[in-house]
Parts: sequence; structure tokens; C-alpha cells
Amino acid sequence: MRILHPLNQDWWFAPVALPLDASDDHFTPVTLPHSNKLFTRLSVDNADYQFVSTYRRCFMLPEVTAGQQVFVDFDGALLVSTVYVNGVLVGEHKGGYTPFSFEITRHVRVGENLLTVYVDATESPDVPPFGGQVDYLTFGGLYREVTLRMVDPCHITSVFPRPRNVLTAPGLECDMRLAEWSDGLRVEAALTDAQGQVIAVHQTTVSSAAFTLTFPALDGIALWTLEQSTLYTLTVTLYASAKAVDQLATRFGFRSAEFSPDGQFYLNGQPLKLFGLNRHQTYPYIGAAAPARLQVLDADILKHELGCNIVRTSHYPQSPHFLNRCDEIGLLVFEELAGWQHIGDATWQQLALCDLHAMIERDRHHPAIILWGVRINESPDDDAFYQATNALARSLDPTRPTGGVRTFLDSNFLEDVFTLNDFPPGVQQPRVRPHLVTEFVGHMFPTKTWDHEERRVEHALQHARKHNLQRGHPDIAGAIGWCAFDYHTHKEFGSGDRICYHGVMDMYRLPKLAAHFYRSQKDPAAEIVLHAATNWTMGDRNGGGNNPLTIFSNCDEIEVWIGDEAQGRLRPDVEHYPHLTHPPFTLRWPEPYNPWGTRFRDLTVRGYLNGVAVAAQKIDAGHVPVALRLWTHTECLRADGADMARIAVQVVDKYGNVLPYQTRLVTFTVTGEADLIGANPLVLLGGQGACFVKARRTSGQVIIRATADDLPESQITLNISD
Repeated sequence: MRILHPLNQDWWFAPVALPLDASDDHFTPVTLPHSNKLFTRLSVDNADYQFVSTYRRCFMLPEVTAGQQVFVDFDGALLVSTVYVNGVLVGEHKGGYTPFSFEITRHVRVGENLLTVYVDATESPDVPPFGGQVDYLTFGGLYREVTLRMVDPCHITSVFPRPRNVLTAPGLECDMRLAEWSDGLRVEAALTDAQGQVIAVHQTTVSSAAFTLTFPALDGIALWTLEQSTLYTLTVTLYASAKAVDQLATRFGFRSAEFSPDGQFYLNGQPLKLFGLNRHQTYPYIGAAAPARLQVLDADILKHELGCNIVRTSHYPQSPHFLNRCDEIGLLVFEELAGWQHIGDATWQQLALCDLHAMIERDRHHPAIILWGVRINESPDDDAFYQATNALARSLDPTRPTGGVRTFLDSNFLEDVFTLNDFPPGVQQPRVRPHLVTEFVGHMFPTKTWDHEERRVEHALQHARKHNLQRGHPDIAGAIGWCAFDYHTHKEFGSGDRICYHGVMDMYRLPKLAAHFYRSQKDPAAEIVLHAATNWTMGDRNGGGNNPLTIFSNCDEIEVWIGDEAQGRLRPDVEHYPHLTHPPFTLRWPEPYNPWGTRFRDLTVRGYLNGVAVAAQKIDAGHVPVALRLWTHTECLRADGADMARIAVQVVDKYGNVLPYQTRLVTFTVTGEADLIGANPLVLLGGQGACFVKARRTSGQVIIRATADDLPESQITLNISD
């Protein structure tokens, strides 16, 4: 039977290319995921990670593996990987975002073996996404997991469950492929629900290496929806002469997803306007080497905090942990192949096709994925290349449409969905349907958490205007904003510090004002949102931005007070935002506007639903910092040497509002079996910042303390467990 051994611990690393027989003295111990270098928050130079590094790991092979084939599986490594086992070259892989495997059966022996991986992070023009300018950093290292896999020579290589007729009489077809075929093979496929209850079992004799299992109509199947993301597992067991020789379990969901010729998107037969953001997979300090917990956190932020129903994986395939979480919480995904504007030569294009093949074969079981991106982001037309990418995608997965992101309307339409980065004001009238907006705002209006208030408000309103227009347009299926989180970039882009401040959140995943617009579009049954888009600061109208005053909320009425003086009750601004689920509220004070006479008093905003007060926000007119708010998204970490928690710190007023113009130097102290990853001391920008705490391999309690000269100490506790 199949045996899987995670190979994520006990690696040795050197930031140079060392000889295969180099002494262990040249290495330091690391755990995967691993970045070839840790970075500062600002001004990351891509030259700093462009080198060849050496990874080494010993592993034991027991005698029970005799007769089996042995593989080493890599989830991803940036950018070119050359792999040796016991000093023998077993293969090279070019590309940083898709999995790859090498059979090492002939090169291993019972007992101790040595795996050596040279990872070249050089931005080679021969390897996608490089060859031109690229508006993001790729970083380097073994930044995803590695597994040792032992299987029978006759083993399962692919399982692709394809639900059928899910809205009428749900059934299931499953395309399967074996490494080899011989007489006497039989498979048994068991369909189980999330509780492990068996729904159906199918058995058949295998007559070829590629075949399809068919389940007839299934009773009691629950659909995968955004609200109830029901998942099922298909476990396939392969028998040879009545002996079980392999088993593979695949999780999937029953759902219908269609981009219709009428211009709309339908999930399970119901129209759904797509409302989302793009996501880069990179983080401060650690580059792309984020463990599962941080991948899960990003999906949770997009779905639960920002209220998105779709995310685009710009501009490459992303972590299986992230995609698995999207399945679990009901967050739709548009996944695309690696690239940015540039199309290389025939060899380059062949690598892109290999990436596309690996992406689709890895991810086609995910119910969250509704669209394959088969075009290099913002590239020119290349009909021969894109006919090939479309044909490949449709052959590998006939159940999902293709899209290809471009920036011009007169582009040749070879895909199933016309996907457009639409940056001008308003929305461009679609030329064909279906039509999906895949980027907007972003680089047209970069915004920092410490920018003056008028800019931060306008940033939020530009997102609001675009979504208002797309929601009211019958020929547009939805819009995906640029982007969720700020990110590191090359020197040709960014704001002088090689950071693109395009996110509705900063790179720590902490909110800007635009994030509160997205939050406000949630159903109040999920969360009541009330956020005045102001810091109530002293200054002129342009600097303060308090006339008009914008409030993002999903309440149906709000009330505004300055001190003890009521400014009136407001209804949502449907005049300017008629198509939003929850339009912003706008309070315009009469001219002449005199902030000097009002802003020395606190601002109070109260929200009402059906006439009942349900939320309130107060802002201190004095803007006096009273505390460091220290918090994290989890209370527990695994003692595996890789698990991480984000530790956020914010300077707040007496009502708990972040003070974006407070620049503080915060010092962290970590006590216990964990390490701090990040700047220490940390300069807070926009009144906030974060670091990471990484668990060691010993259980226990960890205490994190944060101090600043003039504020009380703050602390939190994490539990590290096996």
C-alpha cells in the first residue's frame, strides 16, 4: 500500500552551492517551508534572493519498501531545482509554482539515504514568469512541503471526480489513471460524507490504465454552496489478485458553476454577482515561505473579514493549503498560470504549458475553483500559444471554463470567459459575454495606511464605485479588485521602497479604510459593520477629509453626534450607489465648513437595524494614544518547527481606534519555545504592524510582550502542542 513520509523537518541549508560531499559544518538546520533568506519589511532588493542554495536531508528507507517504487514529491520550489539522491542526479525542474516529482527507486537503498537539492532562485529569462518586467517578487527556497512516497509499481496516478446533473439527479463520474495496467486489477471506490458515512460504493474490473468510474444517481447529496460548503471524499482502492496495493482519497464537492451567455454567473442555478480581490502569496520577512496556518488565515480574511465571494490567484498557482481552505469555507477561486505580460520563445511557452498541465491536474478536484486562467496576465494576443493553452485546459478538465486576463477590449477571444483588467474610471462596455473584470483601482491609486485622510477615503470609494457599477451592469458577471494585500515588487514598480501599496490591507493583512468598504457589504446576520471613514483629525478640509463624512456600514440607518450635539440620522447613499447591497452613508456639512469649532469634541456614530440600535463607534477628538493592542488569530501552534502565528500590534485611542499618525517603536519579548520572525524593535507605520512567532519542536507555553516607551506593556499567550 501507499506510504507517505513528510520530509519537512531535519533539513540542512546553506545559502551557497556546496559540493555534494561538503561537510555538515557548512550547513544550518531548517524546517520547511523555508525561504532562502529572511528580509526586512521595506526596500527588499530582488538581487538579495537570487542565488543558488543547497538543501540536504538524510532519510531512512525501511526494508518493507522492497518491491515498491520510491518517489520524492515537491509541492513547490523557487525557481529551478536540481535533485540528487546519494550523489546521483535524478532530475531538474524549472518553475516555482507547481508540484513536481522524481522517481528515485534505483538510487535509494535500505537504511540511510541522502537527498540533496540545489535551488536556484535566479530570475532566469528562460523560465516563466521572467523574461520581461514582473510586478512582484518571487523570492526563493524550498518554500512548500516535500514528501517521500512509496507505492506499488501498479499505483493510482490520478483521480478526477466529476459530479453530474447536480441540480436534478446528482451522479458522479470519476476519471482515473494508473501508472501501469495488468490482468487481474480491480478498483473499489467509496463515497463518504464529511462525517465518514458511506454514501455509495462502486466496484469494477480494470481493463486499461485510463478508465472512468460511474456512479448512477445518488440520494441525499448536499450541494456545495457559499453558505454550506459541503464536501465529500472519494476513496479509491486498487486491488491486484485480491490484494490491496494502493489507495488514494480525494475531497470534492457537488456544485454547478456556469458563466452564462446572458452575461451572468450562476452557482447551483442561482445568479451570483462575483465580488472579490486578487491575492499575492507573499509576506513580510518570510517571502513566500508561509506555513499552512498563514495560508488558511488569508482565505479566512478574504471570506470572513472582507466578505469576498471570489479570489483570483494572481499571477500563479498557489498553495494547496490555501485552496483547501477555500473549499472548506465557500470562497470561489479563479486560478491562473504563472506569468506577467511577457511571452517567451517556444521553450518558454512549453514550460508554461507544463505549468498549466500541473496546475489543472493538481487542482481540478477543488469545488471552489470555477475558472482556469490560461493566458499570461496582461500579455498581447498570441493565437497559436493561447489556442494551445485553451485546448490543454479543456482536455484536462472539460467541466470548467477558461479565461485569459488582458487589458484591451479588442483582444482575440479564444477562451470561454472574457476576463479584463479594467482600470479606467467607470466600467468598459463588454464586447462579448460572459465578461469578468479581474483587476481595478490598484496601481492607479496606491494608498498607504498613513496617507492623509482624503486619499485613504478616496481609495475606499474608488472600490465602492467600481463594484456599484459592475453590480448594476447586466453584461458583467462580477469584478475582482486589485488587490487584497500590499506586496513587495521590483524596483521598476512600487513607491520608491519597492512595495506596491495597492491592497485594501497592508502586507501584514491589517486593514486600510478600503477594507471596511468590503466588510460593509456583508450580510448583517454574519457581522454588523459600522466604521466611520475618518480619524477625526485636526486640519483643513482636504487634509482631514471630514466634509463629507463617509461611513461604511451594513445597517439601514445611522446617527451621527459631535460631542452631545446630534447631526441627524442618515439613510444609505442610494443616489450615488444604487446597486450596492449596502451603500455607504454620506454626511455633508453646510458651508462654510468649520472643523476648528467641532473637532475638539468626540465623534459618535450609531447604527440601526429595523429601528433598533445595534452598533456604535466613538472616536477620540484628542487622538491620545492610550494602549498597544496586541493580538493574534490563533491561541495554539503545533510543535513542528514550522507553524507560525501573526502577532499584530496597533496603537489605539481610548475607544480602541487605530491612530494612523502615531509612529511608535515597539519592542517584542518572546518567552518560551518559539522564535520571533520580523523586525525587533518594530517601527509602526500607519499606527500598526506585525511580526510572526514560529513554533519550535517542543510543546509548552509562549508569552509575547510588546512595549513602547510611553504606553503600558501588552502581552498575549500561545500554547505550543504536539
